Amino acid sequence: MSSCAPIGVFDSGLGGISVVRELREAMPNERIIYFGDSANAPYGIKTPQEVRELSFKIVEHFASLNVKAIVIACNTATSAAVKDLREHYSMPIIGMEPALKLACDLGGGKPQRVIVAATPLTLKERKFAELMNRFTQDHQIFSRPCPDLVEIVENGDLGNKNIVMSALHKYFDSYDLNNIDSVVLGCTHFVFYKSYFREFLPDCVKIVDGNAGTIHHLKSVLDSMNLLADKDDEGSVLLTNSDSSDRIAKLSQSLLNSDC
Repeated sequence: MSSCAPIGVFDSGLGGISVVRELREAMPNERIIYFGDSANAPYGIKTPQEVRELSFKIVEHFASLNVKAIVIACNTATSAAVKDLREHYSMPIIGMEPALKLACDLGGGKPQRVIVAATPLTLKERKFAELMNRFTQDHQIFSRPCPDLVEIVENGDLGNKNIVMSALHKYFDSYDLNNIDSVVLGCTHFVFYKSYFREFLPDCVKIVDGNAGTIHHLKSVLDSMNLLADKDDEGSVLLTNSDSSDRIAKLSQSLLNSDC
C-alpha cells in the first residue's frame, strides 16, 4: 500500500461530507474519495442486513480503487456493518459512534444529562446499547431518533430555517432543555445543523459530535502504518454518489464548501 493512495469515505447520503470537511482541514495533503449512497438513503430506517449489504458493496468498490483506508462516515452503517467489514478486508476501516463518552467527560466527573440525537437504527442497534450501558449508571442519557434531520439535508432544505426549526421543535420540545448538559449529534448529517442547534438550545447546553475524534484516530492509524501523505503531496476531494443527478452533485459541492 502506498502513502499516496486515496482515503475512501462513505455515508448513506450527504452527511458524511461533514467528515470530509474535517478530514480535508486536518490532513490537507491527502487524496479523498467520497461516496454518498443517496440513491438508497436513508439507512437509518432500513434493516441491519440491508445496511450491511449496501456497506459491503461500497467497500468493495473502494477496494477496487486501492484506497489505503476507509472511513465509515455513518453511525448507522458503523453499527450494522463495521465488525463484519473488518473481518473481511485488510485495510484500516474507521467507524463512527455517537460521541457519548466525550459528552459525559465534559462534566469533569459530575453526572451529566445528555440527549443523543441519531437515526432510529443507530439507537436500536446493540452497539449503541453497549455504549449507553457504559454511562447510564453515572449519567442520565436520553436517546432521540431524528429521521427528518436526515431528509432535510438530502432534500436540499438545510437553508430553509422554518423547516429546520419546526423539526427541532418536534424532536426536542418534550425535554426540559435548561436542565440538559449536552446534545450529541449522533449522525454526520446533523453536524450541518450546528448553527441551528446553537440558536435553538439554551446557552448552557453543549453541542458535541464525533467528527474531529474520528479524523484524529484515522491520522494516528495511518501514521502508525507509515501511510500518511507526504507534506509535498497535493490533496484533493472527489465527490461521488449513487444518485448521479445534477441536483445531488450541486448539493454535495455546496455542502463541501458551505460554512454550516
